[in-house]
Amino acid sequence: MTAIDPDVRNQAASASRIWWAQTRSELLLTLRRGESVLLTFLIPMVVLGFFSTIDVLPYGDGTAVEFLFPGVLALAVMSTAFVSTAIATGFERQMGVLKRLGATPLTRPQLLWAKTASIVIIEALQVVVLVIQGLLLGFHFGGADLGLAFLATALGTIAFAGLGLLMAGALPALTTLAAANGVYLLLLLLSGMLFPVDELPGALQVFSEVLPSGALAEIYRGTLGDAAVTGRAWMVLAAWAVLAPAAAARTFRWE
Repeated sequence: MTAIDPDVRNQAASASRIWWAQTRSELLLTLRRGESVLLTFLIPMVVLGFFSTIDVLPYGDGTAVEFLFPGVLALAVMSTAFVSTAIATGFERQMGVLKRLGATPLTRPQLLWAKTASIVIIEALQVVVLVIQGLLLGFHFGGADLGLAFLATALGTIAFAGLGLLMAGALPALTTLAAANGVYLLLLLLSGMLFPVDELPGALQVFSEVLPSGALAEIYRGTLGDAAVTGRAWMVLAAWAVLAPAAAARTFRWE
């Protein structure tokens, strides 16, 4: 058996401590932005409650909440991992916070993964709240495969966080603010989160098939309900989960 070099082991332990310290810091900073956290939790809840009780969108033969709950769950992941991360990180970069972090032993990949880990913790709280609301509104977990749902959540979080950090690390803060909200609206409208993708024009249906938001919503409907999930959805989501953070790590600038 080959012995592990003590220096290598110590370096790994030190890197782990640095990453975890930054993760805790990111989580505390996020929770201190009370209005941002409130909106992150409130918007998906309002969307689910409103459209589940007001019959304004076409959902076919099923109930509104059966269609909406998986889509709103995907919306919550996107809101937290993409929009909140992009905007907060963009302004941290503008105000010189990231520049000061760049002078510490913290590396760019460690910062990006620390932000992603703090997002996962916030999302876990969101999921609990939305599951309770969904059950109260009448959602039934038919044939649920929670293992695959958790895998989809992990892939979606990495994909959306990577996209948000890609914007925040390359664009000015105000540009990031506008771009993140614009892309968020685009992903929301073309994803099938709130209404079936079949209702979109043909060209937009094709475009929606390569979006991470649509792939995540489709997987949730299959893993939490009884809808079919295509292999394409998994491939699209996995591709975004690899490419987006890789691009963010490559282009991210401290200032």
